Order: sequence, then C-alpha cells, then structure tokens
Amino acid sequence: MEKMVEICCGGYEDALAAYRGGAKRIELNSALYLGGLTPSLGTLKLAKQDTDLKIIAMVRPRGAGFCYSEADFAVMKEDAKLLLENGADGIAFGCLDRNGELEESQTKEMAAIIKEHHGEAVFHRAFDCVKDPMGTMEKLIGLGIGRVLTSGGKEKAMEGRELLKKLQETYGERIEILAGSGVNAGNAKELMETTGICQVHSSCRGWVPDPTTEGPEVTYAYAAPPHQKDYEAVDENLVKKLVDAL
Repeated sequence: MEKMVEICCGGYEDALAAYRGGAKRIELNSALYLGGLTPSLGTLKLAKQDTDLKIIAMVRPRGAGFCYSEADFAVMKEDAKLLLENGADGIAFGCLDRNGELEESQTKEMAAIIKEHHGEAVFHRAFDCVKDPMGTMEKLIGLGIGRVLTSGGKEKAMEGRELLKKLQETYGERIEILAGSGVNAGNAKELMETTGICQVHSSCRGWVPDPTTEGPEVTYAYAAPPHQKDYEAVDENLVKKLVDAL
C-alpha cells in the first residue's frame, strides 16, 4: 500500500501550508488546543477551492471526552451532512458511552450518513480511550468504519507501537490503521517499519506570535511559556521534511 502522510490542520492557513509542503490528505479541524473541534464551512470551502487535498473534516462539538448527549449528537449529524454536502471527502468522529466503550448506535448512524454521501468514515483517537481495543476494532469494522486513527493506546504512537503492530497484523486487510500522536520526520519511517502501518498522521506544529494575546491585565494565552503569546500552526517546512522522510 502507498505511504500516506495526513496533516492535522486547524484552519485554512494550515491547509495551505500542508498543501505546499507536499501532503495529499488533511484532517481539518478548529480549536486544536482542545484536541480538535468541527471546522467552519468557510474554512472547508476555501481549502477545497485552493488546494487539491483530500479533506477529512472533524466532527466534534466540544472539548473533553466523547460521550455525547442527544443534543450533542443532533449537532454532530447536522454538521456531518453540511460538511459532506460542501466538499468534505470524509468525516472523522468518535462516540463512546459512559463506560468508555464504543457507542454503537451513534457510530452506526454517523457511518450511515457518511456512506450516504459517499465519504470516508474515520474513527478518531477516541479509540485510544477504550478498554478492549481489539474487540472495539472488530465492532468498528462491522459498523462500516473505513479507517481508525490511533496512537496504540499510549500518549505517543512510538510508545504504542506494539499495539499498532498487532492491530495492523490482525485487521490491516479489513480496515485502514492510521498512526498518530508525536509522529514527525525523525520517527515516522521507523514507526512504519516497526508496525507495518502505511499511514501516519502528524500536526507538524510550529508557533506564530500574536502580541495581542496578552493585555496589561488580561491574557488569552493557551500555550505554556515560551509560547504564551503564540498560536500553533502547521509548519510547511516540517511537512516537507516528513514527506521527504517517507
């Protein structure tokens, strides 16, 4: 299978940087500092207009976990339809129940919406919160999910490479395994060779200063020093290095 680099993007400028850096697919989000939330339609439309990237749009209505109320899920379904109708090539989402297990009915419903629009159904790193990853993978395959983004249940993909390898060996012929978290030009090739996985997901994160982040007596910073006056952004050069490394 051809190697694939997917870049995690937080907006239109990130999508342009990923495109210029040589990426072929992105996961489009907003609010990456919260782990990634649903992007705006304007962001999606401009990214589709000005690049030839395959765009997987995140559908996540809030930060924290992945156990969604009826109201949350109603918004997710509507967002998924709108994003797909406006050019998204697929949707990344994840639904768990209060016990930290797969919420099968919500997952089935979302997968059906995505397939109805001929999109790719991707289950994101909510997968890394489940207690039984092997059993959950079987269920996801049965529910029509085509790809799973995972760090192998660890904070970073290199730490989770043992499970990533097991998932690839067991399920790689039935579902795509996308390794993400802490992946960069320095470790992506080793990770692929160790696990047999052909796809990696990376933020290729850089920092851009915005001096208005802090005022004389207020702050809107979300990053720790020395980046308290910065916001995160895809670094085109880091994308190029990752693509070249593979």
